[in-house]
Amino acid sequence: MAAAAIESPHGSVWRSSSWDALLVTLAALHGLALALWPTAPLIAAGVWWNSNTIAHNFIHRPFFRSALLNRVLSAALSVLLGIPQTLWRDRHLAHHAGIPWRLRISRQLLAETALVLGLWTALASHRPRFFLLAYAPGYLAGLALCALQGHFEHPLGPAISHYGPVYNFLFFNDGYHAEHHANPSLHWTTLSAHMEPGVTASRWPALLRWLDVPPLETLERMVLRSAILQRFVLARHRQAFRELLPLLPPVEQVAIVGGGLFPRTALILRELLPAARITVIDSNAGNLETARRMLGGNIEFRNQRYAPADFPDADLTVVPLCLEGDRTAFYRHPPSRAVFIHDWLWRRAERGAVVSIFLFKRLNLVTQ
Repeated sequence: MAAAAIESPHGSVWRSSSWDALLVTLAALHGLALALWPTAPLIAAGVWWNSNTIAHNFIHRPFFRSALLNRVLSAALSVLLGIPQTLWRDRHLAHHAGIPWRLRISRQLLAETALVLGLWTALASHRPRFFLLAYAPGYLAGLALCALQGHFEHPLGPAISHYGPVYNFLFFNDGYHAEHHANPSLHWTTLSAHMEPGVTASRWPALLRWLDVPPLETLERMVLRSAILQRFVLARHRQAFRELLPLLPPVEQVAIVGGGLFPRTALILRELLPAARITVIDSNAGNLETARRMLGGNIEFRNQRYAPADFPDADLTVVPLCLEGDRTAFYRHPPSRAVFIHDWLWRRAERGAVVSIFLFKRLNLVTQ
């Protein structure tokens, strides 16, 4: 898309840029496509695509100079997407402001809500089979896609960008999400010229960003959602640590590598080694926040990548199964007097303990 907005001349119908005529035209084509091919997949894709392109840009910078035309387009988008745009605008701007959303009743909101409910009533009355088997499933699937998109745009808090040219062509620079959050008033045509230095970027657009998440991290997040799974995982790891800790000399300082997301090792060693000073090292700030909430005080947290030279006084180092780096280096050159290495069940060391055959996991002990 264009790198800079083409400003509308004085007296033009367009408020910011004549490029917005393209978005209005595509909104009309979206409605025409639904009229000609009213299928559940098209409804779902339309709700997701339009909400994150045309409707999203209209929220931040209404297209027309005329307030009346903006109200008409807002009502039309409400019917097209099944979402009162005034309601969504208030929710979305509260998201940008970082404040709780509060419902504000207005004439425009009541009119848009009435139009959406009128459409649903007409479809349910005159085309009930289509409404139940195509429109409703497609609409709900579209909302689910929007929720998934929103989640992966902010998986850990800060906005994440995607600079793929194909996606940003089809989605009107929606991939410049960190840049958009840094200055929400920027027109969509200018976002590519305001790339933010140091932002987190993904090679995947938001809807495919789950591919960035390692499978083991996905399993960790599943455990975090279940108290039963947490108790099982803690019990099995506690038993393995209890079996191996008597083989060690006294431990005063422990360095736990990457133990932020579900800090089971810190929870267990705080219990089994109450006098030891424990440091959790994780390069993911969001994971460390999770660990802080679960562990409380008496633990040191380091937001950095692990480097042995940074922890010369550690008596015990604990290495995770999902280590980013060379695992064999810890076996060949232990960075402390003792190292516990979480590894797969079939990777036996001279000394170790099975954590669980169901988790395919063991805990190996290596010493200097």
